[in-house]
Amino acid sequence: MIFEPSHLSGAWLIQLEPRRDERGLFCRTWCDREFSAHSLNTCWPQANTTRTFRAGTIRGLHWQAEPHPEIKLVRCSAGAIWDVIVDIRPESPSFGRWAGFELTAENFRQVYVPAGFAHGFQALTDQAEVSYLMSEFYFPEQSRGCRWDDEQLNIRWPLPPENLSERDRHLPRWSEL
Repeated sequence: MIFEPSHLSGAWLIQLEPRRDERGLFCRTWCDREFSAHSLNTCWPQANTTRTFRAGTIRGLHWQAEPHPEIKLVRCSAGAIWDVIVDIRPESPSFGRWAGFELTAENFRQVYVPAGFAHGFQALTDQAEVSYLMSEFYFPEQSRGCRWDDEQLNIRWPLPPENLSERDRHLPRWSEL
């Protein structure tokens, strides 16, 4: 795995290194030693998968608040997504800034999302599947979010928005947090 720090403090883009032969390919998506060597989280008590049926669908921006903030390791295992993270840590030098990454089943990239970041994505293809490792169990009472289309954040989504959940349509604006 190749670890590339992003311009947001503590967030990483991780390039997987597939080994190919006549049968297909193999690559590691997780290695305790390599993550430890980069001082990254190595405890993942929960794993999740989403399948998004239609291109243009946006999920997010979501996070889990204290005392149970989540670190996420996000990978697209089918199709393609535009993965977005927003630094919501007031003390951070990158507070209020966002980064976007194209994750596809073919480019073998994954994003390490630190605690204190909002996360969301837009499906770039129909049938986009996303797998997450989570550093924390889900606590519904700690679930938070903000608007994907907030003017202050000014996130540039690649496709016109489609098929948002009722919850995501009514999340508060960044300025209301």
